[in-house]
Amino acid sequence: MKKQKILFFTGAGVSAESGVQTFRNSPDGLWNNYRIEDVCTFEGWENDPQLVLDFYNQRRKQCLEVSPNLAHELIAKLQVNFDVFVVTQNVDNLHERAGAQKVVHLHGELLKSRSTIDSTMIYDCNGDIHLGDKCEKGSQLRPHIVWFGEMLDETKMYEAKKLAIECDVCVIIGSSMQVYPANSIPHYLSAHAKLIVIDPAEVYVHTDHAIKGHYIQKTAVEGMKEVYEILKKL
Repeated sequence: MKKQKILFFTGAGVSAESGVQTFRNSPDGLWNNYRIEDVCTFEGWENDPQLVLDFYNQRRKQCLEVSPNLAHELIAKLQVNFDVFVVTQNVDNLHERAGAQKVVHLHGELLKSRSTIDSTMIYDCNGDIHLGDKCEKGSQLRPHIVWFGEMLDETKMYEAKKLAIECDVCVIIGSSMQVYPANSIPHYLSAHAKLIVIDPAEVYVHTDHAIKGHYIQKTAVEGMKEVYEILKKL
């Protein structure tokens, strides 16, 4: 029997419960000590590449210190009975570390670096990136992150849209759905798809169909416990 396809669309709320700070709500100061335009734009990179490298080196170190939480683990566990895909706005590797096998990172990956002049030249990166670290073409390496004002990878967006079209169930978890073009993905859900949204705050999800969504106003972990039981009955 063919497995049903489940698309998990995840945002910062999933990683936050592992201790990963977000720029919208960061009480520990990692984000509070920096202006977004200084460290999350190409203009900031051009103005002060050392500052940008320091910031992402800190984030990479933090990423390696935290662990997947129960939400990550339950998503991976559903792979036994479903064809599970994850499209994430998060740049950490917590989904993969929890065991998720099919993950699309829309906004880049913290544990990778890339050439400044050739975005297709991507390298694994588990440590710091330094000024002077260069690609084979002699260009300074930068974080493999999609900064504000930069375009998302077209192939990844195409893949995400295709997954939305083909899925039987779409679970949006821990995302404010305010960032374009990622928030356009639900437009591609088919009329038969089931939609589940998990977030403590009220989240508006616009689709092209009158899909009756199941909204769970809980944290990622508590919401996924509920969704896990729902999906087991499908």
